[in-house]
Amino acid sequence: MNEMISEKTMSLSSRPIGLGFLGVGWIGRHRMQAILDTGIAEAVAIADPSVDMAAEAKKIAPGAAMADDLDGLLAHSLDGVVIATPSAQHAEQSIAALRAGVSVFCQKPLGRSAEEVAAVVEAAKASDRLLEVDFSYRHTAGMNRIREIIRAEELGKIFAADLVFHNAYGPDKPWFYDKAKSGGGCLMDLGVHLLDMALWSLDFPAVTSVSGHLMAGGRPIIANDHQVEDYAVANLTLGDGMAVRLACSWRLQAGREAIIEASFYGTNGGISMRNVDGSFYDFTLERFYGTSRETLIEPPDDWGGRAAADWARRLAAGERYDPACERIADVGRVIDRIYRSSRETGGQSARLE
Repeated sequence: MNEMISEKTMSLSSRPIGLGFLGVGWIGRHRMQAILDTGIAEAVAIADPSVDMAAEAKKIAPGAAMADDLDGLLAHSLDGVVIATPSAQHAEQSIAALRAGVSVFCQKPLGRSAEEVAAVVEAAKASDRLLEVDFSYRHTAGMNRIREIIRAEELGKIFAADLVFHNAYGPDKPWFYDKAKSGGGCLMDLGVHLLDMALWSLDFPAVTSVSGHLMAGGRPIIANDHQVEDYAVANLTLGDGMAVRLACSWRLQAGREAIIEASFYGTNGGISMRNVDGSFYDFTLERFYGTSRETLIEPPDDWGGRAAADWARRLAAGERYDPACERIADVGRVIDRIYRSSRETGGQSARLE
């Protein structure tokens, strides 16, 4: 087995890895550029239903072939595919690529439900291919430092965390507002990042109970309501009793473009990553000691494409299935429970199965 991996590593390292890019809107092109800037990959083929988007991507990778769809991409010899399509297509497209023996880097959410996410992870395991989701905030300097400090137990026992993502804008594509296509509203779009940031920072502890409250247009969403939420609040209790609060929204009247925050509180201090002046990209990291604070990290930090570039480097090094991707399913299961709590119990606490 080690000889096989070694041969694969040598084979990949002797040439640029060949990638297909499925969906090349703004974020797809941004991830393409980040990957190509590593110098270890080439864009073999591009597919997007929009002629204009495909033409913009062609400017980044003039040598890439144009394909009509995923099947067209997979007709080429590829090491991996980068997926940035509407959420309803993520699971099906990822599974098809993995079953074709192609590694996958996919935008979040990997699936509209925990069941869809688990199916993709199982396909990655069965095909022994590298699977990663674009949980980009893991790759900020601030979140990495938070994780290091928590792991070193410098804050003592962590007993609470507050994570927030309020976006002054709503998505500009109609499919985001169709539950069948999106899987949900701001919780699926923004809250999935918050949940991943919390669980990843804490090394994915057990989540023992969940409660959620979802709203649309200022009104609670009730059972069988087909609206997607534009405001969501969730409370989690972890296995050691730690309390985690999540809040996210679209179009909140908050006086700025965005409020993004991840704060963790322990018996010996606290730490918080917060966006600067409503920015979606610039963050400071502060450490708290009682009523005092210390700034640990300030902008700039070019983090947006790091997750994609990291996946490409791992693929070029010959990495295959990584059991760590199974944590994506953990995130999916908790998201499902938040939706179920709000829909079936009116926001009352729902015990995890």
